[in-house]
Amino acid sequence: MQKVRFLIIRFSSIGDIVLTTPVVRCLKNHVEGAEIHYLTKPAFSKILENNPYIDKVHVLQPSFADTIHQLKYQHFDYIIDLHKNLRSFRVKNRLKVISFSFNKLNKEKWLMVNFKKNKLPDKHIVDRYLETLSVFDVQNDHQGLDYFIPDKDHVDLNTLSDELAGGYVGVVVGAFHPTKKMPSEKIVSICRKIDKPVVLLGGPNDQEEAEYIKKAVGTNIFNACGKYNINQSASLVKQAGVILTPDTGLMHIASAFKKKIVSVWGNTIPEFGMYPYLPGPESEIMEIKGLKCRPCTKIGFSQCPKKHFKCILDLDDDAIAKKIRALYS
Repeated sequence: MQKVRFLIIRFSSIGDIVLTTPVVRCLKNHVEGAEIHYLTKPAFSKILENNPYIDKVHVLQPSFADTIHQLKYQHFDYIIDLHKNLRSFRVKNRLKVISFSFNKLNKEKWLMVNFKKNKLPDKHIVDRYLETLSVFDVQNDHQGLDYFIPDKDHVDLNTLSDELAGGYVGVVVGAFHPTKKMPSEKIVSICRKIDKPVVLLGGPNDQEEAEYIKKAVGTNIFNACGKYNINQSASLVKQAGVILTPDTGLMHIASAFKKKIVSVWGNTIPEFGMYPYLPGPESEIMEIKGLKCRPCTKIGFSQCPKKHFKCILDLDDDAIAKKIRALYS
């Protein structure tokens, strides 16, 4: 069988890379002889290395010339550019093979942010990623996202707390941009109303805030922030009964495991096409619709430009907790 060698490019972030996994799977399963290579940043390679649909993961080198040297002897037949920025353009330009890029909808997002004119297609970014494969007659298999945890990174709940053995709610504390995340006081309020065991999820930068939340809630709560690598955090997501999360990478990881998700949306909006993709049944999006200043950006800010942060603060804690309890049971 003649091999067809593909290079998929997506440099960041955790969530965006997880969102590309249907492209990897569908390409591997539907193109005879497909050999899948993936180029990303070193920090994100661990997310992909256990993916059985990927034949080789390449990482950006400190020198761009070294990166190209690493790639050009692979003799790729096609490049699937799912990042579409200057760096991916340079890679395509140097390798000089046929390439396909997805539509980032920058103009449509700009119109929505600045003039609240919604010209965005009613289409998830996963489907827009998959459109890059149309020339290969690859169809969406509707199996959702993938995340493969190495055996060594499986977290045994018995090593954490006896209280978690019967199940828990995973609560994502952090987000890369503060205007996406819930303030500590709101998380404390919701956790108290849930009245279920809670595991706080996040990275090292969230550890101090999570410790404050843990002390404020008092009981049935475990702070996992900063204590586990990304694959181990994914293991905790996988074992949770319900996930409460802002628009973050862990939200997409939860979707990959078909978890029941309550997602809270601040300055960004689901209409950008990055809402939970094929999550567990009855998952729900919580947002303040009709807020004139929303969305204020397509990514996020360090603080609310209007200083009121109504998009998050006005979310109903009681309604969020009620939904989590209903999904948990």
